[in-house]
Amino acid sequence: MALALPIDGAYDVAYHNPLGATILQGDSLELLKTFEDESFDMVFADPPYFLSNGGMTCKNGKRASVNKGKWDKTKGALENHEFNLRWLQECQRVLKPNGTIWVSGTQHVIYSIGFAMQTLGYRVLNDIAWFKVNPPPNLSCRYFTHGTETIIWAGKTAKTKHTFNYKLMKEMNGGKQMKNLWNIMSPRKAEKAHGKHPTQKPIKLMDRIVLAASNEGDLILDPFCGSATTGVACLNHGREFVGIEMSDEYVELAGNRLDDAAEARKLAVLEEAAAE
Repeated sequence: MALALPIDGAYDVAYHNPLGATILQGDSLELLKTFEDESFDMVFADPPYFLSNGGMTCKNGKRASVNKGKWDKTKGALENHEFNLRWLQECQRVLKPNGTIWVSGTQHVIYSIGFAMQTLGYRVLNDIAWFKVNPPPNLSCRYFTHGTETIIWAGKTAKTKHTFNYKLMKEMNGGKQMKNLWNIMSPRKAEKAHGKHPTQKPIKLMDRIVLAASNEGDLILDPFCGSATTGVACLNHGREFVGIEMSDEYVELAGNRLDDAAEARKLAVLEEAAAE
């Protein structure tokens, strides 16, 4: 598949796979501004949560810093919210009229995201409570253990006729309507074979999102793609993917994961053809 965007001379294409996965390296806000209007069928975004505050958490049974990098440090509530407004506005512009966006977050950012969406005229379709099943303990013992993240699913406008593959979701849920409480464990060890990203999402989560709200051949954007789990899910299910990432380290990690996913997809297609 060819990338469905003009890329010659306009972008720093850090990775491209002929099956339809591309990573552009650079600042998300700046790159989003260069995309054509109504280019994408769906967006998934895992933006900075602004929780790198010098505190401690628990990883693998040991105390560890919550700091993830400069990109995750808070600049204050108002400036953080302004940032969310800006990138959400650009994502709204590049979504097709019937396109939808999914945004994940914790208490540190999700209220800003929801208010920004309302301000911009998105249509909120669902809020998903992702229960992580086996979260790390709360070391301070002064709060409830943080075991969930919220994912907001929204249409571009109030008039958006969104894609929802209801029958497939019901089938995946044993013949019952799927609820907005999703019990999905954090990424397993095998998903981090090429390295670790501090906010990596489990492939089971991204497979479900991609299958729920897009169709084969659709073009999906992830403006903060990290280790490119969104891209892996796209390759798994025949969607095209464009991700944006600033870090050299994570671009390399994402590219290696996408290479593996592309090879797996090729083998699956060959097996399907042989079975016919």
